[in-house]
Amino acid sequence: MTIKVNIHEAKTTLSKLIQAAKDGEEVIIARAGMPEVRLVPVPEAVEKPRRRFGGEWTGKVWYAPDYDQADAEIERDFLESKIFPDGDV
Repeated sequence: MTIKVNIHEAKTTLSKLIQAAKDGEEVIIARAGMPEVRLVPVPEAVEKPRRRFGGEWTGKVWYAPDYDQADAEIERDFLESKIFPDGDV
């Protein structure tokens, strides 16, 4: 059986239309009597996101031995510079 409804009616009875589509009914939503879309259920075989576990990147990522050593010139620029060099606040 096919259920045909206009958009306004679909807005007010959406949950019933969804259940009808899940039960195997064909649901057509129309605008001014002209069919626009078909409401269909999502297949149940949709994959769930894979669960993540800690340590999955072990051995795949490495850090350079000096990753936490700042360049002397950059460090000096940060530590010795003025926030407002012209005295403006």
